[in-house]
Amino acid sequence: MNLHSFYVAGSIAMLLLCGACTKQMKNDPANLSGAKLSTGAVAAAPDPSGLKLHEFLRANGPAFETFNVSAQQGETVTTKSGKKYTIPRNSLLNPDGTPASGTVTISVKEISNAANMIFADRPTATNNGKALESFGEFFVVASQGTKLLKLRPDSAIKVQAPAKPNDQRIPMWNGDTTVTRDISGYNYLNQFITISTQVSANKGVDWQQVTNPASAYALFDGSNGTLNFRLDSLIKWTNCDRLYNTPTPKTTVLGYFNTNYNPATGTSFGGEEPSMLYFKPTGINSIIKFYNTIFTPPAGFEGFLSYQNSVSVGQSGTFLAISSIAGQFYAEQKTVVIGTPAPGQTFTSVTFNPAPVTPAALVALINSMNTK
Repeated sequence: MNLHSFYVAGSIAMLLLCGACTKQMKNDPANLSGAKLSTGAVAAAPDPSGLKLHEFLRANGPAFETFNVSAQQGETVTTKSGKKYTIPRNSLLNPDGTPASGTVTISVKEISNAANMIFADRPTATNNGKALESFGEFFVVASQGTKLLKLRPDSAIKVQAPAKPNDQRIPMWNGDTTVTRDISGYNYLNQFITISTQVSANKGVDWQQVTNPASAYALFDGSNGTLNFRLDSLIKWTNCDRLYNTPTPKTTVLGYFNTNYNPATGTSFGGEEPSMLYFKPTGINSIIKFYNTIFTPPAGFEGFLSYQNSVSVGQSGTFLAISSIAGQFYAEQKTVVIGTPAPGQTFTSVTFNPAPVTPAALVALINSMNTK
């Protein structure tokens, strides 16, 4: 199993991939302790505080819904949110490529709001920092016992999702989580520097626009108020999102944790960062994760920065800063309007002082992001 081989677990433990899947599904953390990087270095073990925080978030996040269907007949299943998934007859294959038969289990996980994007660590932004307004994120698994099934190459699961988009067609995106190693970055004054320390920047998910013409867009059906699209692969996150942009100038935003930043964040691998910073643009169903850590900061300037020149000046939105240190959770929610950089500077900064919170209070703060 290489660095990108992971497992799916949680509410359906039977779906352990056991090396069969080469994509990272961060619904449950991959164990990267002792994993070899391409340079031959050994990845650091997960930080205990970060691991506790992420296990807590996942436990309060979206869960799988499961359905039993006939592989030969095919069926349509409806989730609690009202979304319909149609599995065509004879569309599922065994790992060896032979047609599946008998009863199979379809497991669906959906993310439809900002809070669940944070709980599941599934923010919405492209790989170059452009924000995406989400009409839903979807993850589908087909299994029979402990055996994972795949879709026939010429087949797809058809999805019908209630929605009221402004556009008649919405682009589709596929995503996986990647682990990267950097030796360069920006310091607390937004100056590019290079250091010898290995660091990890975890995006939560890396969205790439679907290129298959048959699956590249969700189409709006005004007769029944639904977005209709195809999922042409399983065990992969799919996002129905449209790019949104403003004509205002862009800036780089640095988020300083004046207090309660866990320094293990900069060297955390596999998604167990003990400190995190999220941003929700006002009125937009989107969460942007600031995953780039500030290099070599002095005390009071630890934290994160956005992609360079990616955030609109004048953009209103709400930040949520979270930390986990020695068993205690810390958080601060702050609503701001992104300002113009000061004369002579190339960035705008926002300072946070996360305060101790109970687990229940942290859940409430995250859920309140839905209304921001």
